[in-house]
Amino acid sequence: MKLKSLYISPLEIEAGAVTISFGFMQLLKRNYKRVGFFRPIVKYIPNNDIELIVNNFKLDIDKKDCIGIDVQKAEQLISNNKISKLYEIIINRYENISSKYDFVLIQGVSRDSLNINLDFDINLEIAKNLNTAVVGVLNGKNKDFLQVKNDILVEANNIKKVKCKHFATFVNRVTSCYLDDLYKIDTTYKLFCIPEKDELSAITVRDIKESLNAKVVIGDKADYSKTIKNVKVAAMSFDNYLVHIEDRDLIIVPADRSDIIIGSIAALHSKTVPTISCILMTGDIKLKKQIKELLIGLDTQIPILKVKENTFDIAKKVLDIKGTISYENNTKTSLIIGIFNQYVDIEAIEKHLLLESNNIITPLMFEYSLLKKASLNKKTIVLPEATDDRILKASEILLNSDIVNIILLGNIQEINHKASLIDVDISKAIIIDPKESEHLKQFSEILYELRKHKGATKEKTLDVIQTNYNYFATMMVHLNFADGMVSGSISTTADTVRPALQIIKTKPNTTIVSSVFFMCLETEVLVYGDCAINPEPSENELAQIAISSATTAKMFNIEPKIAMLSYSTGESGSGDEVTKVKNATNIVKKESDFIVEGPIQYDAAIIKSVAQAKLPNSKVAGDANVLIFPNLNTGNNTYKAVQRSSGAVAVGPILQGLNKPINDLSRGCLVSDIVNTIAITAIQAQYK
Repeated sequence: MKLKSLYISPLEIEAGAVTISFGFMQLLKRNYKRVGFFRPIVKYIPNNDIELIVNNFKLDIDKKDCIGIDVQKAEQLISNNKISKLYEIIINRYENISSKYDFVLIQGVSRDSLNINLDFDINLEIAKNLNTAVVGVLNGKNKDFLQVKNDILVEANNIKKVKCKHFATFVNRVTSCYLDDLYKIDTTYKLFCIPEKDELSAITVRDIKESLNAKVVIGDKADYSKTIKNVKVAAMSFDNYLVHIEDRDLIIVPADRSDIIIGSIAALHSKTVPTISCILMTGDIKLKKQIKELLIGLDTQIPILKVKENTFDIAKKVLDIKGTISYENNTKTSLIIGIFNQYVDIEAIEKHLLLESNNIITPLMFEYSLLKKASLNKKTIVLPEATDDRILKASEILLNSDIVNIILLGNIQEINHKASLIDVDISKAIIIDPKESEHLKQFSEILYELRKHKGATKEKTLDVIQTNYNYFATMMVHLNFADGMVSGSISTTADTVRPALQIIKTKPNTTIVSSVFFMCLETEVLVYGDCAINPEPSENELAQIAISSATTAKMFNIEPKIAMLSYSTGESGSGDEVTKVKNATNIVKKESDFIVEGPIQYDAAIIKSVAQAKLPNSKVAGDANVLIFPNLNTGNNTYKAVQRSSGAVAVGPILQGLNKPINDLSRGCLVSDIVNTIAITAIQAQYK
């Protein structure tokens, strides 16, 4: 029987159930169109875990519908021996959403949320009443092998006793040296063990702010995700204090110590001084107006919070704060994805869920499929625009998610300082300064040989390789130091493509570089080409664009059906443009095995009823998924019109026709656009 729900059951305090829920939701969202999330009992409303899952995965669900009952009412019903009434309320709330979704992920109540002792496992009882399979979550922190093994066996026995279906058990926060031995335990269910990751339990500025109910003096929401590694109390002179600060410190300081506060902010602009994460001012003292204005003018990039309590009391409270995972924290959420990719057999889980294949592909399903496909055969992507905040943030997400290897180009000290200021961890990236590279001479000599017929000199090619990072990056791809390059967040399309044409050149039998956009509609993905590069392609060039676009579609598991678009369908129209499309269609038929139709109008290409009237015997009409526009004017305007009017997600432009993958970004791109483009570049490299 196909499962329609899973119950994530935390069996111990701080077991990390939300981490497992997040990992499962990523898996579900790339396989199901509509996924719901439900928490039977919650302690706080609004609930952080619901905010995390619903917002991060853009679930189409009212957050109020995700809640069964609050913990106070639940405890009251249990104390009054009305446990059946509790189950009735939860079941009714669950059934209210279960029929609306293809799958519902349920996350149980944590042990530390309940203030009453129970002689039974309430999560297992709820799971049984909801008739769902159980994923048990254990906490392996600070336990030896025998303790963890015993917990696994006891948990399995408890699930068996209540006659729940045991889907899997996750042991979180395990000591790494026990992993192999734990997998030798004989079980009839899936067992997954995940080592401790200190970064996931680290506290953030948001945790400090919310736990202490602190007032924000300076800072915005973008600052709240900054992690805190150490807590320091500043009670000495500034020069003595300065030698004690470390990266990602929380500085606790009395509000009247303006020397420490201003000095800490000034130190941020030095590349030789560690970058703190937050300043927490204490005491019922107002920050002087002129000091606050000075701090605002310094463009701090570091949040400053304030509490009324004294320094000693606040320092004690800070030590008791536990780290949470919020949906704005890309560092932690990408780490979770990386953990699942590395330690969890996702394909085994998908098979165990008995997922049924369908032809529906939502934008999120497509984006998650890109990340999955890229991670199956990790490639190395070089990014020449490493001083752009968006590039650094995208790099952190991909590195933490274990999707690709990243090479960043630029001054090493400058890049690390920039990353520290925006609280991005790029420690897993390779950073290369082209000006100091040992490969400068080799790269410049090769470029000279390639360009000397155009009048290039050795001095000029050395200067280009040393100062134009797009050329350096392209040469790295050419010589297999990297598998692909992504640029364009700062530079123009011409600056990105020109080095590729001069160094990497086009594929055999291809004379034109073109582009496609993946247009992610509500339930399908269409491929549009060419909407970004070639203004007026000839009939031969148009045919090559079609063949390249269909080849790209196949890379991403889209079985191509090509529509060569025109203002007329079949034999209904005439004119030079129609003739060009007709001839290009014949060339595609002659030079490839792809199914193609043309000339054809857009509506006849994608709408079955129109196709039936205009081309009833066509194998493509009404079902086309690769749409080739006759020129750039038509293509560019159409993709933007569809994107803006329908809410479609446009992924691209993706360059095609080059010997090795080079891709261009829009200068207005978002971090998510960069992540997608890098993943696509890695997938293209898998097929080179």
